[in-house]
Amino acid sequence: MDIQDHQSPEPILLKTKRNDGTSLRHSSKDILQGFKEIEIEHQGSIYRLRCTSLGKLILTK
Repeated sequence: MDIQDHQSPEPILLKTKRNDGTSLRHSSKDILQGFKEIEIEHQGSIYRLRCTSLGKLILTK
């Protein structure tokens, strides 16, 4: 294949804001649903989101 025949794929654009300029936001209470730790699957890996006794959030792989 000639390099001139090869077309670069279009870049993937990720939407980070709504049309009104706001971002998608969730409450940690809604995500944790009363648990101190939850598992999140992302691209085949498992991550743990934990709420500490001081109320801080920690995300680990």
